[in-house]
Amino acid sequence: MTTAMGRGPSFNEINLGDAVTFQRGFDITKNEQTEGVVPIVSSSGVSSFHSRWKSRGPGVVIGRKGTLGTVHYLRADFWPHDTTLWVKDFKGNDPRLIYYFLKTLHLENFDTGASNPTLNRNHLHKIKVVFPASCIQKKIAAILSAYDDLIENNRRRIALLEKMAEEIYREWFVRMRFPGHEQTKFEKGVPEGWTASRFDNFCVLQRGYDLPDADIEDGEYPVIASTSIKAYDKHYKVGPPVITTGRSGSLGSVLYVNSHAWPLNTTLYVKDFCGNSPYLIYFTLKNMGLENFNSGAGVPTLNRNHLNGIFILIPPKEIQAAFDDQITKLFRQKENFEKQIELLAQVRDTLLPRLISGKLAVENLDVRFPPSMTEAGNNVSEAALS
Repeated sequence: MTTAMGRGPSFNEINLGDAVTFQRGFDITKNEQTEGVVPIVSSSGVSSFHSRWKSRGPGVVIGRKGTLGTVHYLRADFWPHDTTLWVKDFKGNDPRLIYYFLKTLHLENFDTGASNPTLNRNHLHKIKVVFPASCIQKKIAAILSAYDDLIENNRRRIALLEKMAEEIYREWFVRMRFPGHEQTKFEKGVPEGWTASRFDNFCVLQRGYDLPDADIEDGEYPVIASTSIKAYDKHYKVGPPVITTGRSGSLGSVLYVNSHAWPLNTTLYVKDFCGNSPYLIYFTLKNMGLENFNSGAGVPTLNRNHLNGIFILIPPKEIQAAFDDQITKLFRQKENFEKQIELLAQVRDTLLPRLISGKLAVENLDVRFPPSMTEAGNNVSEAALS
C-alpha cells in the first residue's frame, strides 16, 4: 500500500477490491415474492418489497446489468436483485463512506457487456483508486450524510403534503363529501350538475417522445421515464404542468411536474386537459389503478385507447375551482421543499468529490455526527436510498 502523492497519510492508493468485495445479487420472480417490508433492490433502485432478506443492513448496492453506475445505500436488511452487485464485505470500512466513494467512480464507464450494459465484479476489484483511511472515513460520511438527512426530511414532508392532498381528493370525489353535498340532489349516485362522460372527454393522453441516453444533453428540463425523472436535458417537449403515467415497462405511477419537461416514449402524458383541473386529472389517474390495465403480452403496456371508453363523473367547474384552491396551497409548499432538496443536493454534490479526493481536508475538523449515524439512527427499519 502506498500513500497517494499530494494527499498525505490519510489517503492510500489501492485496488478497489482491497476496500470491498462485491457479490452478484439473487434472482427472484414476482411470483416468488410474498408481502413484507424488505426492499428488493434492482439496478435502478427499490423495485418491490418481500418478506425475506438476503443481506443484513446497512448495505451498499450498485447496478450490475441494464442500468449501470447507480449506487444505493440501505440502512436496514434488504434483498439485492440479480441485476445488481452488493458489497458482501466492507473489510472494516464505513458503509456510508463506501456508498459515497462509489458514487464518484462513474461505474457506468466500466461496461463489459457486448449488447446489454453489464458490470463485471472481477474487473471492478482491480480498479486502482485513491482511498481515504479509516481515521477520516466517518468524518467524510458525516458531512455528506447531514445533507442527505435534510433531503430525506424534506422528502417526508413532501410525501405528507401529497397524502393530505390525496385525502381531500378522496373525500370530495370518491366519498362524495364535496362542499355543498348535503344540499345536492343525487340521482342513481350522480350528483346534480355532474356529468357522466367518456374518459377522453375528461383529458387526452398522448404517447411521449423518444430520447436515447446518448442524445441527452445536460440541462434544466426534466426527462420523465415511466416511474420517475430520469435525467435533465437542454430541450423540452411539453409545457407545465406535465402529468405522466407509465406506458411501457412499469405501469401505475403517476407524476406531476410543474415545469417544462420531456416525457419519454415509455410514458403517456396529458396532452389536453379539456378545460378540467390538472390537479383533479392527476389524482383521478392516481386512483384509477392503471397497473391493472396491462395489455402487453410480454412487457407490461398501457394502451390509452383502453382508457378512453371508460365513463367517469366530471364535477362542475365551480367545484373544480374550489378543489384547486385547496390543493394549490399544499402543492406550493411541496414545490418549496423540492427547491430546498435541489439546493441541498447541489451543495452535497459539490462537496462530494472534494471530500473523497482529500482536496477538502477533514482531519482537524470537529465534525458532529447527524442523527442517522448515531446508534439509534442506524436501527431505523426503513430503507434509505439516494
